[in-house]
Amino acid sequence: MHRYLERILKFLDELIRGVVWYSYIPPARLIGLVRSRRQIISTWPETEVALGPKIVLFMHFDRYGRVGQQLLEYLREFVASGRSVVFISNAGRLTEPAMAQLRTVCAAIIIRRNRGYDFGAWAEGIGHFKLPLAETQELILANDSVFGPLRPIGELLQRLNYNQADIWGLTESWQYRYHLQSFFMAFGPASLRDPAFKTFWGQVRPVPAKPFIVKAYEVGISQVMIKAGLRCEALWPYEELVKLVDEQTLEAMLGAEASDAAETDPVHTTRKRQIMRVRGAKARRIALNPTADLWRQLLMSGFPFIKRELLRKNPANVEDIGDWLDVAREQVGADIEPILRDLRLMLKDQAP
Repeated sequence: MHRYLERILKFLDELIRGVVWYSYIPPARLIGLVRSRRQIISTWPETEVALGPKIVLFMHFDRYGRVGQQLLEYLREFVASGRSVVFISNAGRLTEPAMAQLRTVCAAIIIRRNRGYDFGAWAEGIGHFKLPLAETQELILANDSVFGPLRPIGELLQRLNYNQADIWGLTESWQYRYHLQSFFMAFGPASLRDPAFKTFWGQVRPVPAKPFIVKAYEVGISQVMIKAGLRCEALWPYEELVKLVDEQTLEAMLGAEASDAAETDPVHTTRKRQIMRVRGAKARRIALNPTADLWRQLLMSGFPFIKRELLRKNPANVEDIGDWLDVAREQVGADIEPILRDLRLMLKDQAP
């Protein structure tokens, strides 16, 4: 009975998505075609910018034009690793304190209108600096859709081996089609000089529809690169994360139910349901979003981030996300105060 209900709900979800897609996306695509791809308001410095062989295009959005200390630390770690950071803000403006701090870290700052989401910003950054340059060895595209880093990222950056793969992501997803998740993508020499790279970014338009951006650009760039014969890999592979939710984990959870308190404890129940959700998805080959359903396994495996959307809205209805604070603080040893400061402004009618 449960399986039939699940199929019905999946059918209804796909039906609604289809109706939304075909009624909403065509006019949004038309807007993207007629809208100018140039949305830059200002740049710093106004003189020519010298970028090193390894470049980071970092997309930012904050409706108030602020930049948090945790984000600045993220940028500093890129710089400490020998990379030039270009900060691209879709906020339309930055506060004076934010600009002052960014100037001490970044090689360049671009302020633009919020058109085209992160791919619109990256495409404009690539076009503005005519990337890749002759000496460019690596281009990292990153954004602020994550909280963190919760631990240093130096080791992570050292693991980007372009002899093993041409394009690296931190995580990979099989939802819709296989792709590297776009909050962090690193392109090595072979991918930067393949014609597919230039072709892809040349056709990115500022379409005002996030579902289109996800399918056409986030999923699309991995598919385009794979079809061109380039190798895409993730530092935290999907299969390895799913394996961490193994039979031993389930047995330990079921064993704990011998306690009457555990059997009636809602926290225990949500943990069990999440384990069964992941195990069920594996059994039925249903693709999960690793940065949502496998957040715990990621953090315990050394992953330095947690998605903002997961803590703010939890759109995938992840059962055990109420544990995030204890896992991050007590098991990972992370400083969670910067996250709590943001959540105090974000959350409505819910606790962290």
